[in-house]
Amino acid sequence: MPIAEISTQAPDFELTNQYGESVRLSQFRGVKSVALVFFPLAFTGTCTGELCELRDNLSLFKDSDVELLAVSVDNKASLRVFADQEGYDFMLLSDFWPHGGVAQEYGVFLEDKGIATRATFLIDSTGIIRASIINTPGEARSVDAYRDALTLLRVAA
Repeated sequence: MPIAEISTQAPDFELTNQYGESVRLSQFRGVKSVALVFFPLAFTGTCTGELCELRDNLSLFKDSDVELLAVSVDNKASLRVFADQEGYDFMLLSDFWPHGGVAQEYGVFLEDKGIATRATFLIDSTGIIRASIINTPGEARSVDAYRDALTLLRVAA
């Protein structure tokens, strides 16, 4: 499946967060924008570093009234331990079953590896993708890339 494109409707989904609560992308429509951050796996060096950088710069998203949702193929119990261990104050969503189903809908699932690549989609409050950052699994996204994407989101709004 091709990667979800800018200026298109973001595929809706329902996943479970690290607390076992159901989260739908559409619940944010008309309320706030969303940064949908796909990451390969919890507890790995690059992913931990990347999400810690997001944790340490969470004000970038809060100041822009953007909900940060991080998604991986890990199960919710693993994500809970990961979030607690690292002090993540944002939702981690489990794309465990069907395995990588949401990552597949966004065109960022690496079938041969069974994980999502590093991909971020900035989705406005109407559900339209306004910016994206796509990196390979070993290449961390920079805070500057997030700043630029948030600027694109604000300009489009």
